[in-house]
Amino acid sequence: MKRYFYTAALSLAVLVTACKKEKNTDDDNNDDNTPPTTGSVIEKIKDSVLLYAQEDYLWNDQLPKYSDFKPRSFSGSTDLAALQNEVDALSQYAKNSSGQVYEYNQSSPGTSKYSFIDDGSTSGELGGQASGDFGMEPRFGADGGLYIKYVYANSPAGTKGIKRGYKVTKVNNRTSLTSSSSDINFIVNAFYYSDNINLTLQKPDGSSVDVELDAASYTINPVLAYKVFETGGKKIGYMVFNTFTSMANAQSKIDQAFTLFTNQGVTDLIVDFRYNGGGYVTTSEYLTNLIVPAAKNGSVMYTYYFNQSLQNNNFALINKSVFGGELEAGSFKPENNRELFSKQGTLNINKVVFIVTGSTASASELTINNLIPHMDVKIVGETSYGKPVGFFAIPINKYELYIPEFETHNSAGNANYYAGMTPGSTAFPGATATDDVTKDFGDATETCTQKAISYITNGNFTSVASQDKRVNALSTFSVDQLRDLGIKLEKPHFKGMITDKQK
Repeated sequence: MKRYFYTAALSLAVLVTACKKEKNTDDDNNDDNTPPTTGSVIEKIKDSVLLYAQEDYLWNDQLPKYSDFKPRSFSGSTDLAALQNEVDALSQYAKNSSGQVYEYNQSSPGTSKYSFIDDGSTSGELGGQASGDFGMEPRFGADGGLYIKYVYANSPAGTKGIKRGYKVTKVNNRTSLTSSSSDINFIVNAFYYSDNINLTLQKPDGSSVDVELDAASYTINPVLAYKVFETGGKKIGYMVFNTFTSMANAQSKIDQAFTLFTNQGVTDLIVDFRYNGGGYVTTSEYLTNLIVPAAKNGSVMYTYYFNQSLQNNNFALINKSVFGGELEAGSFKPENNRELFSKQGTLNINKVVFIVTGSTASASELTINNLIPHMDVKIVGETSYGKPVGFFAIPINKYELYIPEFETHNSAGNANYYAGMTPGSTAFPGATATDDVTKDFGDATETCTQKAISYITNGNFTSVASQDKRVNALSTFSVDQLRDLGIKLEKPHFKGMITDKQK
């Protein structure tokens, strides 16, 4: 099985003219699909977006021809905005067998759920380097209040001592912080599109603190917390893993947690993926191999499925710009794109429970899906985001295009979670639970964590009914409403899985 690794040098490839589409039998009328040979740089970039999608998009057989789509007609406040408008439009063509658009975005209909184009910021963040933000995100609690849901330790927020569970009572002197559209827009702009923010925060002990933050760059530690619970005769490892950054950034942090678990004799595991939007599949595979039973070593973990055109070796554009001309015939056949388990470490885990929300996507869902056929796996929380597809970055001039190019199937052939993984469903056993953002990570009384512990120690989720009643009594929103609001309040960052290898 030959692996092709694309390097930073390749990802910086510059295209100053539009891609020239190769003639092949998949084109009914190639003349309708040939862009003009003249035009500005941005016009040729727009042409390239369409031509790459026609070659590499997972559902490329449903995309329009050049003459029908007219890529140069898209505009925006900036060149990047115009390109994203083009990508959004492209994403609305492909539909499943029931007539639903594959990339239907419930929170913003008409925009893409998966596809996007950016200026390289995604690759930087997934490399472990954040730039120009505060290092925290807010979320509404069940009581309707606004809380800090997580903080990166090295960030501006982390260095000021802000923690998950702090209630936000004032933002830039504004106290109206409700779930109304106008308040949500204000909160999003203040947290994600500002260089400075002033907050009044209420700590769990009732005291308040005023904090002023300036956006800055910092190194991301994707492991937000880890510990061992000893309860009910069990030793349960608990880890909050927030993003699948590159192995260079993530591996040492993961290893620290699993070294503790090994040294303390952990036999069961809770992996907190509640805000993990995905990242590199190599890091997902590494974590999966730490968890999977040793007896599964060498068996199939999952398989990539690419579009039929790529499987038929029609990959001229991507071969040149991403793979340096090194692709061989059959590179995209399923039989050449199977990943096998390669057990890491010595932990022998009996049960693993994953905590998920509507922000749990792609590479984190991949980890869950890959383990389900092989061990006792349960999920607790909200329905996840739903993204069984992934991509590799396609460089176009100074931009990087991300469109679904492959679908992943676990060893049982399951890839059917486009609508998300629903806890307690037939395919994804577990229990629905409210993300109690008033409690810090690792608090055994937090609803999701408590349910996970209950299953591991008692084999069921019913022993925490009193906790459910407490949360429900205080609730302004249902679990589904909190999920939708959580997505609306998210930082508009990467959700997906990126493969940095092809076979």
